[in-house]
Amino acid sequence: MTSSDPSAGFPANAGTPKKPHHHIFSAEKASHLDTKFRRILYRPDRLAERYVKPGDRVLDFGCGPGFFTREFAKKVGENGTVIAADLQEEMLAILKGKLGSEGLLPRVRTHRCKPDSLDLSPERDGQVDVAFAIFVVHEVPDREKLFREITAMLVPGGLFFYSEPPVIVSGSEFRESCALAEKAGLRLVETRFFFVNRAAVLKKV
Repeated sequence: MTSSDPSAGFPANAGTPKKPHHHIFSAEKASHLDTKFRRILYRPDRLAERYVKPGDRVLDFGCGPGFFTREFAKKVGENGTVIAADLQEEMLAILKGKLGSEGLLPRVRTHRCKPDSLDLSPERDGQVDVAFAIFVVHEVPDREKLFREITAMLVPGGLFFYSEPPVIVSGSEFRESCALAEKAGLRLVETRFFFVNRAAVLKKV
């Protein structure tokens, strides 16, 4: 998800937002997000192995070209589903092309978000076992609203894996986001480093 205008996504007369969001990563640079080097560095297969089970219903918010979606789709199996959500239609088109050629697309439902909303509720409320937001929340204009929507989608006890790059998101901003997620009804289970990136695992209360 990203825009060059820090006020993008807010109504013209909304005033100054509490905290401007960062730029959305353009689909024109999508090839940089799915490389052999990144697969070795981030090991999306290990992430899927740790948090996703066969038959799970998974939300991959800010899925981009499907770097993590691919491994989630492999792990959920034929009885599971991955909702791949992104703001940019171009990213979703790239994802469809890649996963279609690998035979994984039947396990994936692509969804284009709105600039200010996941736009999936209430049809998906209480329907997701685990949600991921990897390197994307800093691009969202209203983090608190996003966390409320994700919380609503999770089943009771469902997990939310949240990670941000430290070069872009400071430690204080990351902690602030975790506090907003807890305010939305999630409980912090653990904080850890996802390689050099800050990560948190939260559970729906």
